[in-house]
Amino acid sequence: MQFFSADWLQELKRKCDLVSIASNYLRLEQKGRRFWACCPFHNEKTPSFSISEDGVYYCFGCKESGDVIKFIEKMENVDFYDAVKLLAEKAGMPLPEVEASEEVTKKQKLKERILQALDLAQKHYEENLYSKEAVKAQEYIKKRKFTRRELIDFKIGYSKDWTDVVTYLKGKGFTDEELVTAGICGRKNGRLFDVLAERLVFPIFNAFNECIGFSARALEKTDFAKYKNTAETPVFQKGRVVFGINLLKKLKQQEGINRIILVEGQMDVIAMHKGGFKNTVACMGTALTKDHILELKRYSKNFVLCFDNDGAGEKATLRAIELFRGEGVDLRVATLTGGKDADEVLNNLGSAELEKMIDSAVPYMTYLISHHQKQFDLSKPEEKGRFVKAVLGEIKKLEFDVEREPYLEIVRDLTNIPLEVLRRDLGGKITVDKHQKMEKEEGGVESGNEKAVVFILASMLHHKDFVNNQIDYRRLLDGYERYLSVIEKNIPLSSLFDIDGVRDDKTMLNIINYNFALYENVEKKYFDECVWILAEEKLKKEQAKLSAEFKSCEDLQLRADIAKRLGKIASDLKNKNLEVFYVR
Repeated sequence: MQFFSADWLQELKRKCDLVSIASNYLRLEQKGRRFWACCPFHNEKTPSFSISEDGVYYCFGCKESGDVIKFIEKMENVDFYDAVKLLAEKAGMPLPEVEASEEVTKKQKLKERILQALDLAQKHYEENLYSKEAVKAQEYIKKRKFTRRELIDFKIGYSKDWTDVVTYLKGKGFTDEELVTAGICGRKNGRLFDVLAERLVFPIFNAFNECIGFSARALEKTDFAKYKNTAETPVFQKGRVVFGINLLKKLKQQEGINRIILVEGQMDVIAMHKGGFKNTVACMGTALTKDHILELKRYSKNFVLCFDNDGAGEKATLRAIELFRGEGVDLRVATLTGGKDADEVLNNLGSAELEKMIDSAVPYMTYLISHHQKQFDLSKPEEKGRFVKAVLGEIKKLEFDVEREPYLEIVRDLTNIPLEVLRRDLGGKITVDKHQKMEKEEGGVESGNEKAVVFILASMLHHKDFVNNQIDYRRLLDGYERYLSVIEKNIPLSSLFDIDGVRDDKTMLNIINYNFALYENVEKKYFDECVWILAEEKLKKEQAKLSAEFKSCEDLQLRADIAKRLGKIASDLKNKNLEVFYVR
């Protein structure tokens, strides 16, 4: 892990105000002293994500919490160091020298070298495309009717031969090991070669517009694959890469995005951009993953699947639907006609017709019902039964009854089976309000004493004026010394997240984000009750211990002393006397 000084991090957070940073991702509304939005980390319709004036966010629904650095970590899918680096760039603050283990430093330097090599390779390939040796590539581009705009946006390039890029990058000071690790080169018989040799090259960029890998297309018939991706590296994992994400992010910043169109491959993405559909991306083939969805949800919650009109495309669509389930998005499926993929449809019918197909995309459940309908002959009773069973299995996965009902009606219309029968076969009811369910599940997690401890610690951390400063809280809250030590440091709330372990400490997060509105107008009364709950427990434990000693003690003088102490405890309990816990 990288370490920065507390003062430097606090200055970074001061310059990168959480409200200003979050407003680039969320629609914030100020209510009182907090800003509110729908949480970006879970699906909800009523805002429960709040930002306090202390620069801390908290979601009352999913309990996510953190400072501006953690917010960037989650929104941009980066680690702590890269989140700090990104914020520092926004703030115009140079990164200070940091202390780190030798292993971490080595990994970070290697990552930086890989990105440098990929950046230089990308620019070199792009220059090659306009050279006299790139005739085959230039002819292919003319055939595909790529314009200058697509060449610039996607930075398309060309690999001349097996050694050109090797010579170029080694001349820039890169070692054989670095070039192999970057995925640009392979090694055969002890010599390096360009793994993309004699292919049209499509750079792959991350959301920060850094080149992290390449995909390349063969320009002549070959015994090898038509398309080839560079190998996975420390900066390129296929299961997390979205082709065109850098352009999607730019579009959102410049114009906003209503929906995201997902196609199968990079050629389709380029064709769609050429046709005016600049909100189109692909996931390096049909290998969609949860990581892809997490990345894309940052830009829109509305998706249209526009996969190829063939068996493979249908399988990819069904798989994508399963992955999108439960992600809180509006997912629709477009049916392509007039071509097997978006590229062909554009060439055959034009942008206007394709736009109609996309606008006519159906909800994914409608698509699934249609898909199952094709598998069975509904005029045959046994096949109708299998169809109903298959579709009810899909409907049952919907979270709320209100979502299920319209699709039950579609099944009724297709099969003439009464709704009552379909509802009965569908099975049990579900919770109408998942937030209520969440609250019920979380209720009782803390005992009364634990709730009292959290309220006392939160009141101290937030400097509430009703806190009784006469009490020695280290005696009252033994076992919670770590939290008391943090509180005594009196540092800003947002800086607490810089302390090791805080981000994963449930108790610390609870006291940082405590909702005092639950006890509005009775905070002092509740605080006093909490203090007494803990004091009473300690007094009763001492009472039980002394009672046991009294019974076993045979020394009359000692018994008298114990009896006196027991009398004092009994009096303290009766009168709710806290003086025994006062600072000595």
